[in-house]
Amino acid sequence: MATALRQWEAAQDQLAELRSLTFVDDPELRQLAADELAATTAQEGALVRRLTEALMPRHPFASMPCLIEIRPGPGGMEGRFFADSLCRMYRQYLARRGMRVKVVKYDVAEGMDGAAGESAVTEAVLEVEEAGAYDLLRGEAGMHRVQRVPVTESKGRTHTSAVAVWVLPAFPDVDRFGNSTEGVDDPEKAADFDDPESIFYINPAEVKQETMRAGGAGGQHVNKTESAIRLTHVPTNTTVTMQDSRSQVRNREKAWAILRARIAQQRREEREEQAMALRNSVLSKDRITRADKIRTYNYGQDRCTDHRSGLDVRNLPDVLEGGETLERVMESVRQWLVARDVRAMMADEEERAGQEEEEQKRKTVKK
Repeated sequence: MATALRQWEAAQDQLAELRSLTFVDDPELRQLAADELAATTAQEGALVRRLTEALMPRHPFASMPCLIEIRPGPGGMEGRFFADSLCRMYRQYLARRGMRVKVVKYDVAEGMDGAAGESAVTEAVLEVEEAGAYDLLRGEAGMHRVQRVPVTESKGRTHTSAVAVWVLPAFPDVDRFGNSTEGVDDPEKAADFDDPESIFYINPAEVKQETMRAGGAGGQHVNKTESAIRLTHVPTNTTVTMQDSRSQVRNREKAWAILRARIAQQRREEREEQAMALRNSVLSKDRITRADKIRTYNYGQDRCTDHRSGLDVRNLPDVLEGGETLERVMESVRQWLVARDVRAMMADEEERAGQEEEEQKRKTVKK
C-alpha cells in the first residue's frame, strides 16, 4: 500500500508541475508539457486503481492456492466439448505465467470427439498449487457460454451451450497437528509452535493450567503428588487432562501436544467449512445457471465478451490458447471486482451512517 501511495503522490506532483508549464510563454515548452501531461494523465488512472486495490481489504482466501472445477452445463454434447477447451485454456494460461497446475480429475465420455480433437469432458478438476492463485482466478467462477456450429450440425446452424466453472480455495496437505508437510521429509518438523500464522499455534495466555493429584492405579506416589495436568483452551473450551507419567513436566508436555493437535484440527475443519460455504452459497450449482452467464465465446464472430466488465475483444483463438487476449479479459474482470467491492463498502458506510443518524435523532427526541 505504501508503494502504491508514493507512486500516486509522485504522479500528482508531476501533474501539478506539468499543468503549470502549459501556461509559460515558450510555445515549444508548452507543447512538450502538454504531450507529457496527456501521457501522465493516462498513467494516473492505473495508479488510482492500484491504490484502490491496496486500500481494499483482501479476500480471506486471496493468498491461497485454488481448485478450478469445470463441468458442462446446458447444451448437451457441445457443453462437454467446450469444457475440454476451457480446461486446456486455463492450463495454457497458467503455464505461461509459470504456475504449477495438477490435474486432480479428468472424466471423459469415451468414443466422442468434438472440433479440434476436443474430448467430451463430464468433469475436470485442476489444482493450482501457487500461493495467491485464488485471488488471480476467482473472477473466472460462473457460467461460460459458447456459441458455435457443432461438428455434428449438417445445416450450419449456430448452437449455444454452457460450461460451469467453480474456483475454490485449496488447502494444503497437513500433518496430524494441522501443519503443511509439503517439502518436509519429517512431518514433525513441519509443525511450528511459535508461528502465530500456523494453525498449530496456541497463545499460552489463552490456556488455563491446573495441577492435581492423579487418580486410579499407581500406588502411593501417584495419589500423594500433584503430577496430573489439566489444560483448558479458554476460547474454545477444549480441555485435556494428562496423568500417565509420575513427572508433572512430562504430563504437561503430552497435554500440550494433544491440545495443539485438537485445536489445529478444529481450525482446519473451520477452514474447510468456510470453503464449503463458499461453494454452496456463492458458487453453488443452483446459482450457476444459463442465466448467470459471465462470458460468451462466439466462434462465428471471432469474439469474446465478458458481461461483467463489458470488455469485448477479438482474436478468440488467442483467448482459448491462454494468451495475452485472455489476460486482458481477466484483468478487466479483476478491475470490475475491485470497483464492485468499493461500491459495496461505500454502501455499507452509508447504511451505517444512516443508522447512526437515526439513532442520534431518537436520542434527541427522548431528551
